Amino acid sequence: MPKVTAGIIVAVLMFITATVHAASGKFVDYEVDGLPYEGYYVDPGEGAPFVLLIHDWDGLTDYEVKRAEMLGELGYRVFAADLFGKGVRPEAEEDRRKLTRDLYADRKKMRALMFGALTTVENMDVDVENAVATGYCFGGAAVLELARSGADMRGFVPFHGGLKTPDGQDYSRVQGKVLVFHGTADASVSMEEFSKLARDLEAAGVEHEMITYGGAVHAFTVFDRPERYNEVADKQSWKRFVAFLEEELK
Repeated sequence: MPKVTAGIIVAVLMFITATVHAASGKFVDYEVDGLPYEGYYVDPGEGAPFVLLIHDWDGLTDYEVKRAEMLGELGYRVFAADLFGKGVRPEAEEDRRKLTRDLYADRKKMRALMFGALTTVENMDVDVENAVATGYCFGGAAVLELARSGADMRGFVPFHGGLKTPDGQDYSRVQGKVLVFHGTADASVSMEEFSKLARDLEAAGVEHEMITYGGAVHAFTVFDRPERYNEVADKQSWKRFVAFLEEELK
């Protein structure tokens, strides 16, 4: 897989905080380019296949921790990466917009942060090629950015993520399959963008599967947001995601 951009220094501090959400999950402090980040790592055992999980625009919260633990219970190592910085968990919408807007404007940094997270777990003897990347909303857009970078992974799975292809980019370097989950009633990411992504993937010869759920709005899997949560779409997309992991990972 591509190495982290020259000049990006990744150091694993391996300091495990006292806060533990489950027996198999721990917060891990690490650094990318000399700056502190805090991810959440679940390890069910040596040799387990790996899932990289990217958070939404509110940072790494209990939602991502819960999803990581759900995957851990299924036998996957999971690292919920941090793209904002240790302790940066924005609550105001204005702050969330700024943090995501800054990363959308600096795709090189966005990629470096994800590769930094991969290097962190690689240093913990995780096979980051027998792996799938997934993310929610902003994290879904980041996962597609990782796919376009040429990361050597087996799959890329955005849930209700941003689907636009940035100017000057394409999908010619994608190494794994792409699986997209989208709500037909999503007012933030249109069906036109969904269709455009399908055409881009087809033109690049990328093996892909794209599923829409009628009546599902943006963030339809976020179970702690009852105004958006769609139980049917959440359960169906999770079931397909789990099957995809079983198909693609050794």
